[in-house]
Amino acid sequence: MLVIFNENTYIRNTLYGFNSSNQDMEMNYLSSAIKQFEYYKLLAEKTFDQLSDEQLFYQTNGESNSIATIVKHLSGNMNSRWTDFLTSDGEKEWRNRDSEFDSAITTKKELLEKWNEGWQCLFEVLHSLTADDLSKTVYIRNQEHSVLEAINRQLAHYPYHVGQIVYIGKMLCDLRWQSLSIPKGQSESYNADKFRVGRNKKR
Repeated sequence: MLVIFNENTYIRNTLYGFNSSNQDMEMNYLSSAIKQFEYYKLLAEKTFDQLSDEQLFYQTNGESNSIATIVKHLSGNMNSRWTDFLTSDGEKEWRNRDSEFDSAITTKKELLEKWNEGWQCLFEVLHSLTADDLSKTVYIRNQEHSVLEAINRQLAHYPYHVGQIVYIGKMLCDLRWQSLSIPKGQSESYNADKFRVGRNKKR
């Protein structure tokens, strides 16, 4: 029997840990996407923890968004995109996107409730998806997407807004800001710690 060597497949499977079947690759991607969503969710929450209630509603000017407004927008987007994800358009008729930027949130408690409501909707769907689901087609504003494309679309959108949240938080905290990554001026020592131990291989 003739066996054809495919260099791209070898690299993909051997170096990046993907299994040979397309379905296994897609499920590996889904697992990775979930981890990324969890990571960016945590970054925003670590920012919330450093801010006062008043700071969560701070606006630089009338055209800028407060953290509370960004949270309301994210929650609205998540609820629209992920409710009945496989069976209805991601832009729901009941969504009023413009109202998301006229923040009616007035307390930190309400902000966190909105925040968690949106993420719960997202994670419930992602954890329920099967390998067969990942090859299906969904629609967003009547535009066709594969399920993987739809996930990727939101994986670009949500971190964009989380970055805004972190930027605002860092600006408001000033010298009190507790770094969420590598503290300024400590890259060398951070890298030294990482390379001091054996290489951490994915199982």
